[in-house]
Amino acid sequence: MISCKNLKIFHDQNEVVDISFEIRSSLALVGQSGSGKSLTLKALIGMLPKDFYSQIDIEAPFELKTGSSLSFIPQNPFTALSPMTKISKQWFGDENRAKELFDIVGLDWSLFFRYPPQLSGGELQRVIFAIALSQNPKLILLDEPTTALDPDLREEIADVLLHLQKEFGFLMLFVSHDITLASKICEDMVVIKSGKVIESGRSLQLLKSPQTSYTKSLIESNFANREFRE
Repeated sequence: MISCKNLKIFHDQNEVVDISFEIRSSLALVGQSGSGKSLTLKALIGMLPKDFYSQIDIEAPFELKTGSSLSFIPQNPFTALSPMTKISKQWFGDENRAKELFDIVGLDWSLFFRYPPQLSGGELQRVIFAIALSQNPKLILLDEPTTALDPDLREEIADVLLHLQKEFGFLMLFVSHDITLASKICEDMVVIKSGKVIESGRSLQLLKSPQTSYTKSLIESNFANREFRE
């Protein structure tokens, strides 16, 4: 378990985020755009924008260091890799391990030798997952990893994430504005608004019985924007 207490983020001396949370297995951090979700992730990996700084009190059973114990999966798979370089040339590690991970995430091995634009969004996101897993991370941070995908692919990628966490046993912090999808992926959830926690608990319970009007509006907005097919 990872305990993150009093995570504060400041911009030009003004406090913009002040939250605390625990990652027991998988935690979703949900809220509208501008609520502080992505800033929280960037604070954890030391990539805050200029003029921002943070104060964090973290208790973890391992060192949170990107590239060893921690992997980060960005929002858009189409911009995560260089489009002019074959995936094989962007893989920093053993090729046999790459082949093993491609099989685990459900990718044909031939894709390893193609350029990123030759892959679909779903395929490219699976490549990003394979890269993230290549260092055997203990914690994976995901910043809206399904936003650039269509609704069917979002559900597919959610299933892939659930399978991968079960197989590898990593902890997961999943940031999203899609509260219904987040509840499918993560056991626990924290709802934030304007950099503050307004509700937290087990994901399915929050989805079933939201205690604040803000959480209710997130649920209603998600369902209103989903595509329903016969």
